[in-house]
Amino acid sequence: MSIEAKRTPDHRFENLPGFSFAPHYVDDLKGYEGLRVHYLDEGPRDAAQTFLCLHGQPTWSYLYRKMLPVFVDSGARVICPDWLGFGRSDKPVEDGRYTFHFHRNMMIALIKKLDLNNITLVCQDWGGILGLTIPMEMPERFARLLVMNTAIPVGQSPGEGFEAWRAFNRTQPDMDIAALMQRATPILSQAEAEAYAAPFPDIDHKAGVRRFPELVMTDPSMEGVETSKRAAAWWRSEWHGESFMAVGVQDPVLGPNQMQSLRATIANCPEPMMIEDGGHFVQEWGEPIARAALQRWGDLS
Repeated sequence: MSIEAKRTPDHRFENLPGFSFAPHYVDDLKGYEGLRVHYLDEGPRDAAQTFLCLHGQPTWSYLYRKMLPVFVDSGARVICPDWLGFGRSDKPVEDGRYTFHFHRNMMIALIKKLDLNNITLVCQDWGGILGLTIPMEMPERFARLLVMNTAIPVGQSPGEGFEAWRAFNRTQPDMDIAALMQRATPILSQAEAEAYAAPFPDIDHKAGVRRFPELVMTDPSMEGVETSKRAAAWWRSEWHGESFMAVGVQDPVLGPNQMQSLRATIANCPEPMMIEDGGHFVQEWGEPIARAALQRWGDLS
């Protein structure tokens, strides 16, 4: 059954500051035929390391423009996909299309389609809520983890900060994404803030933006809770790869306390790198984070 979707016009992505990367697309993922999924693909295809960088809400692969070049300079391949509903990927029109497993299964299909291996998972926000549940399904493909301001929700609210955000999101069906990003990340220029809004020219393109906060598993009965419980157990007992954690200290929703809880879930996760000025979208301080992780792992001298 075909899914009605919007496709953001290409001209919306012209001349974005700091973002000259070529787009790549697939439209034949198993179970998602006809929906076009966008990803960045930089660095050599036969690189020893592949960095899979997953964004959250309401961002897109533009979020990784400061980290991606550091990874490429180390000799790695870097894949930055856009979730359906975000970035240059197609945007299903019906809010109800967006479910936890709709997104998760798409990313699993993309990893298989591109046959990614020796993956370093780089994730934040929904990139982690979804992404951290994937390695247990294909552990042979994943080698390392770089995790920032995210969580593995298993049926409890992360706190008042999140409840306030979800309540606000419900009142903003046509969210002003540029304004939101500037409030959350004051170091952004106006042009950078507008680049985050580029994928969303009108309310019909924003179903994914509306839905993601509603999908966070704050009740034990919600879709994704059982998958996330399995994932948390896997990270505690089955994960043997190297990890690196960076925390935007100013994040009012997923700040240091929540990240310490996540750190306790990830086997052998070292003390986090604290970005004192960083907020929720800590990738905006991403260059030093990327360099620190690579130095920890011996990819940079």
